[in-house]
Amino acid sequence: MIQIGLISDTHGYLHPEVLKILEGCDEIWHAGDIGTIEVLQQLQHLNKTLRIVHGNIDGQEIRLEAPHQLIWEVGGMKVFMTHIGGYPGKYVSTVKKKLLEEKPDIYVCGHSHILKVIYDKELKLLHINPGACGKEGFHRVKTMIRFVIDAGKVKDMAVVEL
Repeated sequence: MIQIGLISDTHGYLHPEVLKILEGCDEIWHAGDIGTIEVLQQLQHLNKTLRIVHGNIDGQEIRLEAPHQLIWEVGGMKVFMTHIGGYPGKYVSTVKKKLLEEKPDIYVCGHSHILKVIYDKELKLLHINPGACGKEGFHRVKTMIRFVIDAGKVKDMAVVEL
């Protein structure tokens, strides 16, 4: 059983409550727009498995640490994460191509600042966008997602509003 803490669009700000929640996780996933190297360092200091991609606002310093896309396996599930990608029925064409090639069980993206969890019946994957937990953007509520991956299944998913 692996506890995941999923965030995105911090834009240089980590709410203190986010750090407390992430301390209880086995892995931290950040779907881009980290914002500053200080935020990245705060996440690294938690000494958890950290899976990150850069976003469109991230500068060279972060891009050297965080790839554009990331594919990995955890708990019997294949995960694909990128910052800008769309959602079921409206994927960016390059992302759709990658989804068809890689056939992940979970697809994670950020960018929109809109929290979405949708099962894509066509591609047989779980699409997750945790919304945004930074101060920048049009969102009114900062959000993140916590869930468990256990024996190839996503369980106990919870949206955290900050």
